Amino acid sequence: MDPMKAQQLAAELEVEMMADMYNRMTNACHRKCVPPHYKEAELTKGESVCLDRCVAKYLDLHERLGRKLTELSVQDEEMMRKGAIGSG
Repeated sequence: MDPMKAQQLAAELEVEMMADMYNRMTNACHRKCVPPHYKEAELTKGESVCLDRCVAKYLDLHERLGRKLTELSVQDEEMMRKGAIGSG
Protein backbone atom coordinates (compact mmCIF):
# COMPACT_ATOMS: atom_id res chain seq x y z
CA MET A 1 0.00 0.00 0.00
CA ASP A 2 1.18 3.50 -0.83
CA PRO A 3 2.56 5.17 2.36
CA MET A 4 0.56 8.37 1.73
CA LYS A 5 -2.65 6.39 1.28
CA ALA A 6 -1.92 4.38 4.43
CA GLN A 7 -1.30 7.58 6.38
CA GLN A 8 -4.55 9.10 5.08
CA LEU A 9 -6.45 5.93 5.97
CA ALA A 10 -4.96 5.97 9.48
CA ALA A 11 -5.95 9.63 9.92
CA GLU A 12 -9.52 8.92 8.76
CA LEU A 13 -9.74 5.95 11.12
CA GLU A 14 -8.51 8.10 14.01
CA VAL A 15 -11.15 10.77 13.28
CA GLU A 16 -13.84 8.07 13.13
CA MET A 17 -12.66 6.57 16.43
CA MET A 18 -12.60 9.98 18.13
CA ALA A 19 -16.12 10.74 16.88
CA ASP A 20 -17.30 7.38 18.22
CA MET A 21 -15.64 8.03 21.59
CA TYR A 22 -17.26 11.50 21.75
CA ASN A 23 -20.69 10.06 20.96
CA ARG A 24 -20.33 7.30 23.55
CA MET A 25 -19.12 9.77 26.18
CA THR A 26 -21.95 12.21 25.41
CA ASN A 27 -24.60 9.50 25.66
CA ALA A 28 -23.16 7.93 28.81
CA CYS A 29 -22.73 11.22 30.67
CA HIS A 30 -26.12 12.54 29.54
CA ARG A 31 -27.86 9.36 30.78
CA LYS A 32 -25.99 9.54 34.08
CA CYS A 33 -26.31 13.25 34.83
CA VAL A 34 -29.40 14.67 33.15
CA PRO A 35 -32.88 13.45 34.09
CA PRO A 36 -35.05 12.30 31.17
CA HIS A 37 -37.75 14.89 31.91
CA TYR A 38 -36.35 18.42 31.84
CA LYS A 39 -37.63 20.82 34.48
CA GLU A 40 -35.57 23.81 33.35
CA ALA A 41 -34.13 24.97 30.03
CA GLU A 42 -30.64 25.35 31.50
CA LEU A 43 -28.56 22.73 33.31
CA THR A 44 -28.68 22.89 37.07
CA LYS A 45 -25.46 23.32 39.02
CA GLY A 46 -25.61 19.66 40.08
CA GLU A 47 -26.06 18.49 36.48
CA SER A 48 -23.18 20.67 35.32
CA VAL A 49 -20.85 19.36 38.03
CA CYS A 50 -21.89 15.78 37.27
CA LEU A 51 -21.25 16.29 33.54
CA ASP A 52 -17.85 17.89 34.19
CA ARG A 53 -16.77 14.99 36.39
CA CYS A 54 -18.18 12.37 34.04
CA VAL A 55 -16.38 13.82 31.01
CA ALA A 56 -13.12 14.19 32.96
CA LYS A 57 -13.30 10.56 34.12
CA TYR A 58 -14.22 9.31 30.65
CA LEU A 59 -11.31 11.17 29.02
CA ASP A 60 -8.88 10.08 31.75
CA LEU A 61 -9.89 6.46 31.33
CA HIS A 62 -9.64 6.74 27.54
CA GLU A 63 -6.11 8.13 27.86
CA ARG A 64 -5.05 5.43 30.34
CA LEU A 65 -6.43 2.66 28.13
CA GLY A 66 -4.66 4.12 25.11
CA ARG A 67 -1.34 4.16 26.95
CA LYS A 68 -1.80 0.60 28.22
CA LEU A 69 -2.76 -0.71 24.77
CA THR A 70 0.26 1.03 23.25
CA GLU A 71 2.48 -0.49 25.93
CA LEU A 72 1.07 -3.98 25.28
CA SER A 73 1.46 -3.53 21.54
CA VAL A 74 5.12 -2.57 21.95
CA GLN A 75 5.69 -5.60 24.20
CA ASP A 76 4.04 -7.89 21.63
CA GLU A 77 6.21 -6.48 18.85
CA GLU A 78 9.36 -7.00 20.94
CA MET A 79 8.36 -10.59 21.73
CA MET A 80 7.64 -11.27 18.07
CA ARG A 81 11.03 -9.83 17.09
CA LYS A 82 12.79 -11.94 19.71
CA GLY A 83 10.90 -15.00 18.51
CA ALA A 84 11.83 -14.30 14.90
CA ILE A 85 15.49 -13.81 15.83
CA GLY A 86 15.54 -16.94 17.99
CA SER A 87 14.01 -19.12 15.26
CA GLY A 88 16.02 -17.57 12.43
